[in-house]
Amino acid sequence: MYKFRAKSNIVLIILSSLSLLAFIAVENSKVDVKQDWYKEKLEAAQLSQLAANYLKTYRLENGVFIDVINDPNQTALIGQEYTLVTTDRGYIDAKLSTTNPNFAAIVVQLLKDAGLKENDNVAVGMTGSFPGLNISVLAALETLNLNPIVISSVGSSNFGANDPFFTWLDMENILNKSNIFHNRSVAASIGGGSDVGRGLSPEGRNLITNAIERNNLEFINEKHLEESISKRLEIYNEHKNGKPIKAYINVGGGIASLGNTINGKLIPPGLTQFLPMRNFPVRGVIIQMGLDEIPIIHLLNINTLLAKYGLPQSPVPLPEPGVGEIFIQKKYSIIVTSIATLILILVIVFVYFSERKHHQLGTDTVPLTTNQKMNKNNTDDIPVL
Repeated sequence: MYKFRAKSNIVLIILSSLSLLAFIAVENSKVDVKQDWYKEKLEAAQLSQLAANYLKTYRLENGVFIDVINDPNQTALIGQEYTLVTTDRGYIDAKLSTTNPNFAAIVVQLLKDAGLKENDNVAVGMTGSFPGLNISVLAALETLNLNPIVISSVGSSNFGANDPFFTWLDMENILNKSNIFHNRSVAASIGGGSDVGRGLSPEGRNLITNAIERNNLEFINEKHLEESISKRLEIYNEHKNGKPIKAYINVGGGIASLGNTINGKLIPPGLTQFLPMRNFPVRGVIIQMGLDEIPIIHLLNINTLLAKYGLPQSPVPLPEPGVGEIFIQKKYSIIVTSIATLILILVIVFVYFSERKHHQLGTDTVPLTTNQKMNKNNTDDIPVL
């Protein structure tokens, strides 16, 4: 009869086969698991899509030309490379990525992680550079019933809201009048260099000033950057209605919000609960909020945020609301994994004890050699004194 031995090829084959079957079973046991705040994330993404589609329809009805090469999803949220109100260099891939309505789900996640509750005040700094992202931020705030206090700078980097006759202020005003959003900016600045349009032509600055006036907003037009930062903080305090500001959201690279472009790199993208003390060149609004121990949400360096939360870069076509790891993730079934692990452990334990028993039996029944017998006999003949 064949003796069961752990060293035998058959046993090794059986163990290998069981391990392979366990691996296959566990891999095929993955199930879709809804992430925290799934309902709110989906609602925010749907609202973001609704707002973007409304703007697209509005613009098409007014005869706006869409560049299908630079705007392959035909969102009408991608501007031209250069216009009179273009302030800085911008990257089209980042602009395309932020037209994804599911970015609103990332903002919901960040706001929830910051501990925001209904009717909390949230100070927001926006620019014209990321109109799609601005829409997603407003959609998330609207969905969570938060109270945003928004200040915008109108100037835009390449491919943003840089149409001087249809700026970001015009977009949010239309969305507000249509009751898609119930909040919009309370004040605005020109943006660009020193927040006063340094680097723009006089005509470009005038076009931005006209946009602020036609949208009936308070005009922040201080001579120095530090004064512009102080003015923004003053406006936030004026509109908080006696309640504390519970978070600050920075969208884009507005100089008054950051204080200095270097600060945009020193602050990690996403949520920062406690801003570490550093030698910040100029303390913009985001720095001062953070040093006051107000959670800050920094929406810059878009690719880092996309990778962290599982959204695609420059997707074509645009995903539908609810698509992405920020909503649903595949995870291993705990039950299947536990059963497979238990079976493998039991088999290994069985093999171990079978081998141990074999060794014990072998030691007890090993016959003596001729020399061992002679030595034993000689030992037996020695008299005991």
